[in-house]
Amino acid sequence: TNNGVSIKLAENEIMPGQEIHGMININYTNRFDSVVINSQIENSSDIFNFTSLNGKKINYQYARLSIFKADLQDTKKLEFTAVTTHKPRDGYTNAKFRVSIVQEHKEVVSALAFVKILGSF
Repeated sequence: TNNGVSIKLAENEIMPGQEIHGMININYTNRFDSVVINSQIENSSDIFNFTSLNGKKINYQYARLSIFKADLQDTKKLEFTAVTTHKPRDGYTNAKFRVSIVQEHKEVVSALAFVKILGSF
């Protein structure tokens, strides 16, 4: 989409403990302060932990990862990996990743990507 930001996930299904790989493209031309990646697992307080950002290992134990524009330097692409230990109660659980661009504490554009976390059958 051409709304300034997009997110793609390499996997559309994962198992608990399996890394998910995400790619974000930023083509927002106005000013902004930060890029926020949010993960949410349906009907659960479980979260994804972010394990890498643009090839650098990180150990980020929160569902929301905020990256300041200054830390992006001039890059228009973000690649991340994340992992969850969530075990679906039924066959699978839906989860989503949402990327948003924030300017002065207001979200200006956002995009969504979805993944299924599969249970063991």
